[in-house]
Amino acid sequence: MNNRTRWLVLVLVLGVAGVVALWPRDGSPQPPPASTRPTQDVAALRAQAQLRACHPAGEGGVDVTCLGDGTRTALALKGPMLINFWATWCQPCQAELPVLETYAKQPGAVPVVPVLVESREADGLELLARLGVRLPSVYDGADELRKRVKAPMTLPATFVVGADGSVRQVTDPPYFTAPEQVEKAVR
Repeated sequence: MNNRTRWLVLVLVLGVAGVVALWPRDGSPQPPPASTRPTQDVAALRAQAQLRACHPAGEGGVDVTCLGDGTRTALALKGPMLINFWATWCQPCQAELPVLETYAKQPGAVPVVPVLVESREADGLELLARLGVRLPSVYDGADELRKRVKAPMTLPATFVVGADGSVRQVTDPPYFTAPEQVEKAVR
C-alpha cells in the first residue's frame, strides 16, 4: 500500500468516525430543552395546585422543597411510605400520578410522596393542577433524595420505605396503572 492509499484510508476512517459520533441516538427518552415561556408566578401556581401539606420534617432527612408552600423541609426516610420520582416530560409519570392519588385516598393507604425531578417547580405545579393530583409533593432539584435511595435516572422510579427504614424499588410493574397495583407493592 502506497502513502497516498494510506492517507485515503485514514481520511475515510476519520470521516466515518465523525459521522458516527455526531449521529443522533435513539436511546432512552431525553428531557426536552428547558421551557422558553416566561416564568409564571409560582405563588399563583401553588394556590391553583392546592396541594396537601407536606409531612413534617424528620431528623436525618434529605433537604427538599415542599411544592405546596415552597418551604424547605427534611424528608426523613421513615416508613411506611411510598416515594415516587417523576418529571413533567415523562409520559408514564403523567399517567401514574392520578393512580397514586386514587390509591392515597383509600382507607389504610400508606403515605405517598411524589418527588419532582428534572423539571422546573412551576411546570410541576402546573401539571399537578391540570391532573387534579393534590398529594403532598416535594421538589428535589439537587437530586439529593434520588442519590440517597440510589434511584436510577429512568422515570418514573418508585420506592417503598419500610417501617424499619429499609428502601426497596418497585420494578413490577414498571409504573402503576391501577390502585390495586400500588396496594400490592406496599405490602
